[in-house]
Formats: sequence, structure tokens, C-alpha cells
Amino acid sequence: MNTEQESRGMNNMQLKKLNDKTVDQLFEAILTLKDVEEAYVFFDDLCTVNEIQSLAQRLEVARMLRKGNTYNQIEAETGASTATISRVKRCLNYGNDGYTLALERLNR
Repeated sequence: MNTEQESRGMNNMQLKKLNDKTVDQLFEAILTLKDVEEAYVFFDDLCTVNEIQSLAQRLEVARMLRKGNTYNQIEAETGASTATISRVKRCLNYGNDGYTLALERLNR
């Protein structure tokens, strides 16, 4: 098994750990939101400001990596640590294509 296959196996194991009815309920709740305003209301109740900013930062890091920006450019523009940038890059290269799916649907 090569490194990419091993990494994908780890991701599938992580997903299986998450797979329970409470996580399903969370994802289903997110899918019921009709617009950005409803998302703001829901996530304001669900998460801290820092948690929301961290999630948004990771998505922006993924967008910038896909555009070919360097770590230095991404760090300067987003404030993300090199560890966060590396983690997002690993997900883009060996993950489940979640970032790619979302960014393509957003046309970004």
C-alpha cells in the first residue's frame, strides 16, 4: 500500500469514527439552512466566533492553495499557521476531496 492509499485509509477511519446519529443530525441541520443569513444565525448559536473564523480560514487556505499561492502568501493574507496550511494541503492532496467539491460548487 502506498502513502496515498494509507492516507485515504486514515481518512475513511476518521469518517467512521464521526459516523453517528448526532453527527448526522448536525449535517442534516446544516443542509436545511436556506441562505447565508440563516447560516449566520445557526453558527452563531452553535460555535464560538473563533471556531467559525478557523473554519472559514481553512476554506480560504484551501482556495489559495488551489490557486497556487505560496505558504508565505497564504500566511500573510490569512494569518494561518504553517501547520494549518500543511494540514489543509494534505487534505487537498490525500483527503476525500471535500474542499475541492465545495470550492468548485462555489466557483472559487
